Amino acid sequence: FQYLKRFEQGYNLDTFCYEARSVEGSPAECLQLFLLHCGITDPSWSELRNFTWFLNVQLRDCEASVFCNPDFVQDTLQGF
Repeated sequence: FQYLKRFEQGYNLDTFCYEARSVEGSPAECLQLFLLHCGITDPSWSELRNFTWFLNVQLRDCEASVFCNPDFVQDTLQGF
């Protein structure tokens, strides 16, 4: 949700890192963003769960990758 919220607001996500245990927004806002970005017109709860699980795994791997670390890469992979 933190990534999707910042994406919607136009922030640069290259320098953002997930903040564990921090609470942002309301449950309704979270659900609205998930529905907007999941890519299915009328998703079931299991489809939303799969979308959030997949997104979470991908973003966790991205944060752990040295190739996505802006301090390491600097500006050589801008927008990657």
